[in-house]
Amino acid sequence: MEDFHMKKLSRIAASVSVAAIAACVSTAVMAANIFVVGGKPDDPFWSRVKMGAEDAGKVAEAQGGSVTWLGPQNYDNLGPDAAELIRQAIDQGADAIVGPDWVPEAMDPAFKAVVDAGIPLVIYNAGGIEAADKLGALNYVGAVDYKSGFAGGEYLGKAGHQNGACVNTLPGAANIEAFCSGFNDGLESTGGKGSVLQLPATAYGNATAVAQAVRAHLLQNPDIDAMFAIGGGDTNATVSGIAQAGKSGQVFVCGMNFDDSILDNIQQGTQACAVDQQGYQQGFFAVSILNNYVNYGVTIPTREILTGPGVVDSSNVELVIEGVKAGAR
Repeated sequence: MEDFHMKKLSRIAASVSVAAIAACVSTAVMAANIFVVGGKPDDPFWSRVKMGAEDAGKVAEAQGGSVTWLGPQNYDNLGPDAAELIRQAIDQGADAIVGPDWVPEAMDPAFKAVVDAGIPLVIYNAGGIEAADKLGALNYVGAVDYKSGFAGGEYLGKAGHQNGACVNTLPGAANIEAFCSGFNDGLESTGGKGSVLQLPATAYGNATAVAQAVRAHLLQNPDIDAMFAIGGGDTNATVSGIAQAGKSGQVFVCGMNFDDSILDNIQQGTQACAVDQQGYQQGFFAVSILNNYVNYGVTIPTREILTGPGVVDSSNVELVIEGVKAGAR
C-alpha cells in the first residue's frame, strides 16, 4: 500500500513539474525584432506594403518586439542599395528579415549572409518561390511577376489589342523584366505581339519624363494599340503620354497596382485595367509568418503564398473602390 501511495505521489509531482514547465514555455515568448526591406516609404505601392507590415507588427510590439522598415532613398542603384539595407539589418541584430529579391546578382550574396547567420528569412514581392528555395527562405509571399504581366497582356489581347509596349522604368530589376516578359507573352498568346519601351531608372516616378517618352514612342510607332506600365505613377504618366500623342481611345493601358486616380481612370474609361498584387497582404503575411516562427516555431506548410494577380476593370471597379474606402485594398 505504501509503495502504491509513493508511486501516486511521484506521478502527481511529475504532473505538476510538467505543468510548470509548460506554463514557463507558454509565457517565455521571444521578442521578435523584424526588419523589412522594401521600397521608398513615399512610393504609393510600397506605402501600402509598409502599412501591412506595421499592422502585423502591432502583435510583435505587444510581445515586446518591433518591426523596422528599411527602404532606399531612390531607385537609381536599386540592387546594391537594397543589398546594403539587408546587411544593415543583420548588423543591427535582426531576429528575422523580410526582403524582395529584386536584383538577384546584387542581392543574393546579402540574403545568403542572412541565412548563414541563422536569421529566419522570408522573400516577398519579387523572386517567387524559386528565390525562396535557392536562398533557403521559409516562404515566398506575393504575386508571380511573370503571371501578373501575362494577365495584363492576355486581357488587352482578348479585348482586341494586338500590338503592345511595356514601359520599363527600372531596367535590370528582375521583377520588372518579368512583368514585361509576361505582358508580351500574354499578348502573343492571343495572336498579338509585344515590345519594351526601356527608359533609364531615373524616369521611374518622374511623370513628365515618362509621359514625354510615351508620346514620342507612339508617334514613332503608330501601330501600337496597347501599353503596360509597371506601377501606379507610371500608369498615370502613360495615360497622360497617350493623350499628348492624340491617341486617347486608340491606345489602351493596363498597369500594375492602383490608387484612387487609377480607379478613376478605369471608371472614366481612360484605362482598361489594373493588375492587383495586394501589397498590404504581402507586408502583413510576411511579418506575421516570421513573428510566429521566432516566438513559437510555427511554420506555414504552404511555402508559396500568392497575393495576386487579380484584374481590376470596369466590371468590378466599384467593388474595389468600396474596399479602398474600408481600408482593405
